[in-house]
Amino acid sequence: MADESSATEWMGITTMKLSRNRTGYYIKEGVVSIFTHSLMSFASVCIIIAFLIIMGSFALLALNINALVGELENENIILAYVDENLSEQDARELRSELRSTPNVTNAVFITREAAMQNFLGRYEDTDRYDDVDPSWFRHRFAVYVEDVALIAETQLDIREIYGIKRVNANLTIAKGLVTVRNVVSGVSLVIVAVLLVISLFIMSNTIKLATFERREEIAIMKMVGATNAFIRWPFICEGFILGMTGSLAAFAAIWALYELVASRVIEIEAGFVSIMPFSNVSLPLIVVFVAIGFGVGVGGSGMAINRYLNV
Repeated sequence: MADESSATEWMGITTMKLSRNRTGYYIKEGVVSIFTHSLMSFASVCIIIAFLIIMGSFALLALNINALVGELENENIILAYVDENLSEQDARELRSELRSTPNVTNAVFITREAAMQNFLGRYEDTDRYDDVDPSWFRHRFAVYVEDVALIAETQLDIREIYGIKRVNANLTIAKGLVTVRNVVSGVSLVIVAVLLVISLFIMSNTIKLATFERREEIAIMKMVGATNAFIRWPFICEGFILGMTGSLAAFAAIWALYELVASRVIEIEAGFVSIMPFSNVSLPLIVVFVAIGFGVGVGGSGMAINRYLNV
């Protein structure tokens, strides 16, 4: 029993060593192949970098436009005017009911005095309005909504609240913002999808071309008895290295480009344009880049070599 146990353990250790040696061989051959066919390797990496930068740029542009539209949506509030017969205390108590209304995220109470100051703030010559009295104004709420597309329904819901006399909402601007948001999202999605298809097509053909140059090498290895897996894995390792190199280089390049554009926007003091910090999008962006690099490198190499293994 002891001898059988020792034999089993020895076989396990031997298998692990063979597996490590084989993995090391695959990685070594993949690296050597990159430098041996340096021109095609360089071309593959450059294509990956170029298309990832183009796709990433459109994606970041779309995200920033959506964020800008979102900020404009937050400024498109509903004004709910309180019945003038209610006292200030009773008017303030309506806030909880307003906040519980579907699609409402917040309701800010504005007193008569504050409403009068807002009114006077619109004019430079306030002397003309010296006789204006706070009693001329009503207590009101500035109501913020979650989805501007539902602002019409929210306006109707607020009108049903007892104590609310009148509700104003700029439905034209709301519909315009919704239209802009939908168009930007749709166009950006189409552009990114088209660029992804084009990039995958070009990169896969580049990998196929690189494999075509080595078809005789693959045929010789097959004739001397090498298994398909033994031939395929160095190519897959090579594709993995090229894909990861291209995706990480593209991420670094678009990071530097994004920070450069953001700094220029700040320099020209474009107050109406806000650029979201790159840290907000860096994690999902690098995940997508790495996934595309892995898919193109490993998947492209695997598919390209399959046609040459049947000899």
